[in-house]
Amino acid sequence: MMQSKEAAIEAILFTAGESLSLNKIAKAIEEEPSVTKQMLKDMIARYDEEDRGIHIIELEKSYQMCTKQEYYDCLVRLAMQPRQAILTDVMLETLSIIAYKQPITKIEMEKIRGVKCDHAVNKLVEYNLVQELGRLDAPGRPILFGTTEEFLRNFGVHSKKDLPSISPVQLEDFKAEIEEEMQVNIEV
Repeated sequence: MMQSKEAAIEAILFTAGESLSLNKIAKAIEEEPSVTKQMLKDMIARYDEEDRGIHIIELEKSYQMCTKQEYYDCLVRLAMQPRQAILTDVMLETLSIIAYKQPITKIEMEKIRGVKCDHAVNKLVEYNLVQELGRLDAPGRPILFGTTEEFLRNFGVHSKKDLPSISPVQLEDFKAEIEEEMQVNIEV
């Protein structure tokens, strides 16, 4: 029973990512604060004995799970490695709209998609697949977006001119298909 409560404490501290008061931890595992404090002390000692990469520290009646300082260099090297971009269906859909219709504003993208696309556009900019091309000469001066050279490299396209053109009929078919999918998702 105590072992499962210690596992619960470990999960709580790991998930929190910040210090938690003794009372919060005790309440979460449904245990008395004095018993919880002893469990934390035992866990702190065991982590130190077993020479793990993490430890639990006490900060004025609060506890936090942290990485041991001697492993900071490893974490820095990990953080310096380039992250692989993972494109969700929403991001791919938004990217295809940008690729076909560039330069395009978020409002135009949202008209096509039928939903907000701020997050998808921001992620695509972060992944360097989309960039700001300037501003539309219209009220509010909305930002125009287009694809980057990185997009061309990743998708094996030599030039934006090599992208297939989409006919207005196909575009209307895509819109109808998206609206149909949205209706199915709403009904589910």
